[in-house]
Amino acid sequence: MRWFSRAYGPPPGRPVGPVDRAVEHYGPKRQQRGEWWLPTGLSNLPLVVLVHGGYWRRGFDRHLQDAVAVALIDRGFAVWNIDYRSSAAPWPATLTDAAAALDHVATCERVDLSRVAVVGHSAGGQLALWLASRGRLATGAVGAGPVVRPVLAVGQAPVADLVAGAVHQLGQGAVQALLGGSPDGLPERYAIASPQALLPLPGVRLVLVHGDADPTVPVGQSQAYAEVADAELHVLPGIGHFEHLDPASHALTPVFAALDTL
Repeated sequence: MRWFSRAYGPPPGRPVGPVDRAVEHYGPKRQQRGEWWLPTGLSNLPLVVLVHGGYWRRGFDRHLQDAVAVALIDRGFAVWNIDYRSSAAPWPATLTDAAAALDHVATCERVDLSRVAVVGHSAGGQLALWLASRGRLATGAVGAGPVVRPVLAVGQAPVADLVAGAVHQLGQGAVQALLGGSPDGLPERYAIASPQALLPLPGVRLVLVHGDADPTVPVGQSQAYAEVADAELHVLPGIGHFEHLDPASHALTPVFAALDTL
């Protein structure tokens, strides 16, 4: 099957090869699904798990990442592009869905589980960094006991510090909607869900890519995370928020470079 996004199309000069695509549920709820993009006829593939943004709210889904999925397929990766329940569902549905979606990749015989990366944009960046941090969670905590452990996590303009995100009213209260309240009222939830609170993170390569002209998630979110983590930080001059979804933008250059090391 040959397919490309109407919005962005395939990467310039790189034809999109045949792809096996399938939507698959990882749970019984409607949003508990993802879409496999697998290069036809290939196995033992490095896998990229894509996590879309949208401030964890209704009205956004995995198709935000379709153009990126096309570009990754063309570079020889398998892709698992996930949906999850929004913050309209009670805590901790969004996080448990993301964890279940990642662990579901263990059911795919065509991917190499030793070469799994998670890549997330915006709110999806929070989820991607959190997914890579699950091994740090105490037994019994939301998301603890991962079945699949990524070796690389890439945050594209991520909301990496949920406490700061709540204080600064990012997304007009989107963080409070996700966690069900404020940091003062629910400190234990912030300690579990905020990637910043789960550092350091040995054994996982961390890459953050953020534009210095981002009006939606301030670049300080990535800078503060990188100061504590052993992370690579790429601050891109003149880049805003949504260029991270366009494979033709140089916002994807450091992302592809990191993934090519898998």
